[in-house]
Parts: sequence; structure tokens; C-alpha cells
Amino acid sequence: MSVKIRLQRHGKKGKPFYWVVAADARAKRDGKYLEKLGTYNPNTNPATIDLNVDGAVKWLQNGAQPTDTARNILSYKGVLLKNHLAGGVRKGALTEEQAEAKFAAWLEQKEGTVNAKKDGLAKAEADAKAATLAAEKAISDKRIADASEAQAAAETEAAGEESTDEAEA
Repeated sequence: MSVKIRLQRHGKKGKPFYWVVAADARAKRDGKYLEKLGTYNPNTNPATIDLNVDGAVKWLQNGAQPTDTARNILSYKGVLLKNHLAGGVRKGALTEEQAEAKFAAWLEQKEGTVNAKKDGLAKAEADAKAATLAAEKAISDKRIADASEAQAAAETEAAGEESTDEAEA
């Protein structure tokens, strides 16, 4: 039996939400699966991925082949790196502690880059909001100035008509 690690679509039309599953290659896309490994939500920025790393590594070691998108998700979360390090431990190239230290360092570095992206997105959103507020304030100030000019013009015109009425009388 050939096993694939792939995405199983859920959610509604236009708002996809995926489960990352290990399934028989002959099963339907949204059909029967062997094990649910996690979830993937591409609707958020950055995309939300919740994954059972150890379960995915176990399936990779047992010969499961990830699809292209699933491979990218597994790589993003460090599953492929952990599988690679586990292979090095089996061959005796490094110890379990060294592998765990390398994986922890990689996770810390990855978390830093994700947080930097989130901070950048929040800053861009705040800048856009400030620019919009400044534009709205400029428009509001212009309306107030135009209204006061129109009122002043109406008052001078009314005063001019009163003086002409008095002069005629």
C-alpha cells in the first residue's frame, strides 16, 4: 500500500481550510485517511499551520511520500529537517542531543523570522490606517473651510442687501 501525506480540503467555497493527512494513495482527496497530522489555514497572513511533527516524521520514516504542497508545509514546520537529523542519528553521524539542539536552534530562528513578518504586516497596516486618517482629516478641514467661506459670503451679501434697502427707503 502506497501512503501519501497530502491535504484534505474542508471549509466553505472561497474559504479553504485543509487537514494534513496520511492517506492511501488510491483514496479520494476528501475520503478515508489513515491519520490526521495537522491543519493548514491559508486564509490568514501568515498562513496558520498546526502540525504534529513527530507523527509526520514517523510516517516519512515509514515511506510515506508527501505531495508538493504538503512537502512545502512539512519543510516550513521543520519536519523534513527533523527526519534528516533522525537519519543522521541512526547512522551514528551525531547524537540524539546534538540533533535536538540543532532542531531547537532552527525552530528559534524560524520563529524569529515569522515574528518579524508579523511585525512588518502590523506596521504596514498601522501606517495605512494613519495615512487614511490624515487624508480624511484633510478633506474634513477643507469642507469646514469651504463652509465658513460660504457662510461669510452669504453674510456679506445679506449685509449688502440691507444697506441697499435702507438707501432706497
